[in-house]
Amino acid sequence: MTSLSEVMETHIGRSAETLPDYPCTVGAHRGASIDHLENSYSALLAANQDPQYAFIEFDVQYTKDGQIVVFHDKRLLRLFGKLATINNSTYAELIMATDGQIARYQDIIGTVNKKLNIEIKSQGDNEEDCRLADAIIQDIQARGREKDIMISSISSDVIRYIHETHPSVPTGQIYWLTSSTYLHFDLLTKRLYHEFNESNADYLMLHVANLRNIEGLLALKPEGKTIIFWDFEDHMYLVREDYHDRLWGTSVIGDLWQKIVYRFI
Repeated sequence: MTSLSEVMETHIGRSAETLPDYPCTVGAHRGASIDHLENSYSALLAANQDPQYAFIEFDVQYTKDGQIVVFHDKRLLRLFGKLATINNSTYAELIMATDGQIARYQDIIGTVNKKLNIEIKSQGDNEEDCRLADAIIQDIQARGREKDIMISSISSDVIRYIHETHPSVPTGQIYWLTSSTYLHFDLLTKRLYHEFNESNADYLMLHVANLRNIEGLLALKPEGKTIIFWDFEDHMYLVREDYHDRLWGTSVIGDLWQKIVYRFI
């Protein structure tokens, strides 16, 4: 865990003097992606072994031959300098193109035992997104890991689908930049929450640039909803304003104990 003031100082150079210093639970964005290739087996294993991370986030999408791989981008261009797309390549072709550095979901899920935030990496095909969500949820249920998993996406359609079809599965709606990121008017923050509520997600997942609007975000936050901030590096922060703001699968007693440890040890 860390504190909201430390998170704000790190990411926007501002203290949280006007706010209570809420604790924040720290997660690993795309695994330990500073010291290792993001979403790679080594990044996820390192995050699983690192005590600073309470949960691990990674992205999933389908290959051409129906394999579920752990990868963020549509193409290999940014990380491997190649134009091949994930959904138009077989897993064997991706292994060759990445020198074996692309991992399959099935190889990851049995290795990491921390809480997981699995992002459905939407490429705009809602039917495929929902099919992928079904496959992931059915697998975690078969493994008995329902309490370990939260499913997130930038697609509000797939989040609504999960809420309707798998109502017990926690979900997160992802945003990068919105009008309220830079214009801190209550009207715009309320509009953001209205859009968020329409997907029925449990967690609002915002880029750290939105920390500039932290007062409005906390003041107008709907009851029972939780804010998570993420950056493009290796950290995510779950802001714990009240007892609702717990890591998925964590009991009230377990949450209280963690806060005691954070404050006094």
